[in-house]
Amino acid sequence: MIDGVRDLDILCKRLKELRKRHSLTQEEFAQIAGLSYKHYQMIESGRKKQIWLETVGRLAEAYGLESWELLGPTLPENTKLAKPVPDSRVHNRAKK
Repeated sequence: MIDGVRDLDILCKRLKELRKRHSLTQEEFAQIAGLSYKHYQMIESGRKKQIWLETVGRLAEAYGLESWELLGPTLPENTKLAKPVPDSRVHNRAKK
């Protein structure tokens, strides 16, 4: 379980950076990672104070990373989504 303030802070910042890099909403990324939107929202905002390693694995895997890469000293530049972006209100509007 990850519960150190420093580790959680790094994880929150990296998740937000990756999500923005891939132009995703929190809801879209939560679907790709197989998490509920509210659960992911709490993680990214830093309101979730303890995160299971299994959850970190799911978050990393959604970006084509290993857990250690997501938590390591530097974030890899080349990341790719493990699944296509699901249909969403945001991206559907952009297509019209």
